[in-house]
Amino acid sequence: MSDAMLVFVGGGLGALVRYYVGMFAMKTFGMAFPWGTFFINITGSFIMGAVISWLAFQEPTASKWFRVFFTTGVLGGYTTFSTFSLDSFVLWERGELMLAAAYVLGSVVLSLLAVAAGMLGGRMLFQ
Repeated sequence: MSDAMLVFVGGGLGALVRYYVGMFAMKTFGMAFPWGTFFINITGSFIMGAVISWLAFQEPTASKWFRVFFTTGVLGGYTTFSTFSLDSFVLWERGELMLAAAYVLGSVVLSLLAVAAGMLGGRMLFQ
């Protein structure tokens, strides 16, 4: 199976799990706080860390399909926050503290500004 197909199938599975977890959280805890997204981001980050650690001890060629399928596909469909968390941690672990801080702060602030700009622009265009 090609890498693209592994990502495609894994991404669909991850998105489906995300949907059901989000629906469960909304029905269980209500909508006052985004509990589903909160849980998904934390669990996805934990799973990413555990899987990456496990993969470090596997034969690279044997684990390539699983890495592509699970980390890029399943976890990518479940949450991209897990990749953000991994990238941030790797920078920190390498001692690139300023770069890690800039990446985290820049990603969060610029993403919030981008969603605000998109919403403002959308409201201006579509109202």
